[in-house]
Amino acid sequence: MTTLTAEPAYWSTTQKIAFRFFMIFFLLYVFFNPNGVIPYSDNLQAIYIQPFYKLVPWIGAHILHLSKPIIIAITGSGDTTYDYIIMFLILAMSITGTVVWSITGRNTSNYNKLFYWLTVIVRYYVAITMISYGFYKVIKLQFPAPSFSRLLEPVGKLSPMGLAWTYMGYSKAFNYFTGFAEVLTGLLLFFRKTSILGAIVGFVVAANIMAINYCFDVPVKLLATTLVTMCMFLMLRDANRLINFFFKNKETLPSNLTSHRFKAKWKNTTLIVIKYVLIIYTLCFGLVDALAREKQFGAKAKKPPLYGIYNVEIFIKNRDTLKPLLTDTTRWRKFMISRNGSAQIQMMDDSMRRYNFKPDIKKRTVTAYTDADTTHKFNLTYNLTKPGLAELKKFKGAKKNDTAEYLVLKGIWKKDSVEVWMRRLDPNGFLLLQRGFHWINESAYNK
Repeated sequence: MTTLTAEPAYWSTTQKIAFRFFMIFFLLYVFFNPNGVIPYSDNLQAIYIQPFYKLVPWIGAHILHLSKPIIIAITGSGDTTYDYIIMFLILAMSITGTVVWSITGRNTSNYNKLFYWLTVIVRYYVAITMISYGFYKVIKLQFPAPSFSRLLEPVGKLSPMGLAWTYMGYSKAFNYFTGFAEVLTGLLLFFRKTSILGAIVGFVVAANIMAINYCFDVPVKLLATTLVTMCMFLMLRDANRLINFFFKNKETLPSNLTSHRFKAKWKNTTLIVIKYVLIIYTLCFGLVDALAREKQFGAKAKKPPLYGIYNVEIFIKNRDTLKPLLTDTTRWRKFMISRNGSAQIQMMDDSMRRYNFKPDIKKRTVTAYTDADTTHKFNLTYNLTKPGLAELKKFKGAKKNDTAEYLVLKGIWKKDSVEVWMRRLDPNGFLLLQRGFHWINESAYNK
């Protein structure tokens, strides 16, 4: 009969205090950040979180005396002032709860059963979070391919997060690698026999995510740090075994993976059913949701009319043809229609302008406006054409056999009449997209 490591009958005071703190901390963190780990938990959170939308701004104004009011809005950041105050509340309540619990429960000899169920909650939280993020990488939604405007933007003008997103979005293979690593972590954590391996893999994966978030100023630092902490907590029970195995080259006993069951058989059966329903739901819903979003927002989304990147060959403003001078801040240099239908205009000084671009295919017209000013709209007509030889003479360097397509915009733009002739470019003409993978490289290609 195989001997297993026994659960300690008596815990030290330090162990009990540490457990009480992490028990309260993790449960509160999941309460405030359910991350959809249980179906419709986000909908429920939207209800019970309402009082904190009033409490947190009050704390910021009257206790922390912040210079600016806390604005609660969906911004894509998980590291807002609101999030940090919530984390402050979690820590404060965890410390307070630990003190009260330590006074009232000082005679408790161990928390073996509570520890078991806490590890189950943490395992499932990390697992479902990892799988959801993993599918968004495998389907390539979190890190899309570099947009036209990003390809034209000088590296020096990129934000650290923009650089990281471009780096990750460039490679499908790297997305597969990181995505499957996260999915694998989740699958391993779902089952007790593989949970310690899942915690080790999860620690490595989450630590890499945390490093990127800190080093490239990605605003998901709080979640990434918590995931690393949770993985370390899951390894804590087997700390001595792991140290003996990895560092001391000593024999270790198998871990005691005996589950804490209820006396009533139907309760245990119900838990098993819930477990596998949750696993199947997480995998199926996560994959189906990612595939649906890929068709709506990702690489398989329908491309908008006029999608592409264009070089501005002729720019006529108030019947005056403007020369392509780098000092001109009004002449266009490049024109791009992205996958979401918006337009980006690169000016001659390399600055970017972004507009909502609404084409009417039947009327051959477009309406352009900015998010900052939706009342002032610019109305233009457009035409896609392959010019004849006579028209091509207008273009410097044009050849007889030129088969490129041109987009012509005419109308009133900022109180000026404009006529813009733009040559459609090959969207894959950038070195970053052309270079590809090579097994053999005679020299480092780092141009």
